[in-house]
Amino acid sequence: MTGDPAIRREVGALALMFTGLGSIIGSGWLFGAWRAAQLAGPGAVWAWVIGAAIVLAIALTYAELGAMFPESGGMVRYGHYSHGSLVGFIAAWANWIAIVSVIPVEAEASVQYMSSWPWAWAQALYQDHSLTPPGLAIAAALVIVYFLLNFWSVKLFARANSAITLVKLIVPAATALALMATAFHPENFHVGAHGGGHAINFSAVLTAVAISGIVFSYNGFQSPVNLAGEARHPGRSVPFGMLGSIFLATVVYLLLQCAFLGAVEPQALARGGWAALEYSSPFAQLALALNLNWLALLLYGDAFLSPSGTGITYTATTARMIYAMEKNGSLPEVLGRVHPRFGVPRPAMWLNLAVSYLFMFFFRGWAALAEVISVATIISYLTGPVSAMVLRRTAPGLQRPLRLPALALFALLAFVFSTELLYWARWPRTGEIILLMLVALPVYFYYQRRGGWRGFRDALAGAAWLIAYLPAIAALSYCGSARFGGRDWIPFGWDLAVVAAVALAFYFWGLKCGFRTPEVAAAETAANA
Repeated sequence: MTGDPAIRREVGALALMFTGLGSIIGSGWLFGAWRAAQLAGPGAVWAWVIGAAIVLAIALTYAELGAMFPESGGMVRYGHYSHGSLVGFIAAWANWIAIVSVIPVEAEASVQYMSSWPWAWAQALYQDHSLTPPGLAIAAALVIVYFLLNFWSVKLFARANSAITLVKLIVPAATALALMATAFHPENFHVGAHGGGHAINFSAVLTAVAISGIVFSYNGFQSPVNLAGEARHPGRSVPFGMLGSIFLATVVYLLLQCAFLGAVEPQALARGGWAALEYSSPFAQLALALNLNWLALLLYGDAFLSPSGTGITYTATTARMIYAMEKNGSLPEVLGRVHPRFGVPRPAMWLNLAVSYLFMFFFRGWAALAEVISVATIISYLTGPVSAMVLRRTAPGLQRPLRLPALALFALLAFVFSTELLYWARWPRTGEIILLMLVALPVYFYYQRRGGWRGFRDALAGAAWLIAYLPAIAALSYCGSARFGGRDWIPFGWDLAVVAAVALAFYFWGLKCGFRTPEVAAAETAANA
């Protein structure tokens, strides 16, 4: 549990932070400000602030876990340690779906930006909110590039990612400052999402947090945790990588959102408000409208670099997730094999490549796939806070290089916030993704049967809270306020309170269901030997 000798520890603290930052600043910065403005108008600024606060609370609980268990693919292991194999499997499946689908969405983002180039062949790559066959072919080739950069060694990945991330920090900041200096219309901050007054709609702001790409963008904080097994001094470098990347990304995203809101011509908002704005390459098209041709060229170049940096990072982290899921005993043994010379789990990479192409085929535009990723990401957050608290009780003797003060408060807030996020994602999207979380259960039962159902009764008892939680939140989403897509049986305002109360009940049930798993007992015995 403290590491795998086949996985090489070659990633330093700064490289780990760049890994997180490289994951966070990807296609989200190219499209997130526009999509958040479409949904929430000027309230999009608050959506980024709320999103950062929620993700920070969640990340703090994972920081303790990541430092305590410095393993490759660690995000898919913690639920297994605290509640047994079934919770571990559901959490791992949600986490993997949320991360592996990012690989194709980053490639699609690059091609979508190409479609606003001033040539007919480029404009034919993306039409009617969907990539055309030539566009899909270019996106598929980009995914192969991400694959090859990770195929040879983790050191090559870390060096390439650190260099790319430096550029990814400079270009968004330059974009925000250039737009603000050229054209800034303060009156835009008084126009609602659909025009007219009431610029800040609270329910629209919350929905923007959940599905506009904000949660999707911040999800990159997981990358330092998933690469903890390859980190030098993980007790220091994992928390540094996670928290540093969230802070720097928040500053960049707030600058970009304010710049976008201020740069749009007021006349464009008179035709239906922010919701009516349609862009295939938002910042580049704004730059061209303002005669900032140099900025447009820079953005077209970065539209390949930023998403590609994130795609490269997620190609690395998803392979470590599959590696970790095999260690949980819920996937074929071949997927846990690590190349003896290069130290990378190549069979897992091949599986992720195939799945990336499946997502690319079914979701051919950035906005549609970003919504799916966002909701799956929220579900993947749920078990971390509960696991961290359970392990304080069931594994007090395990070494904790980082012992978070006030963990009980942060864990409770993280779970309640995650549940609210899931509700804000709106029906029927919540129900669809929750259903997707359950379709993989036959794989779990297959491996349980092969193992003679060893420990299954304990695992089922440990998962009771999560098994009940998912349909309960889907039912709340269906019955909730019309502002969040529900039947309006629970009025707006009251619905938020009901969701919070239900979240609290499931949180404390989840704490009660945790138990001292054999893996944790063995690790504690080894640590004290």
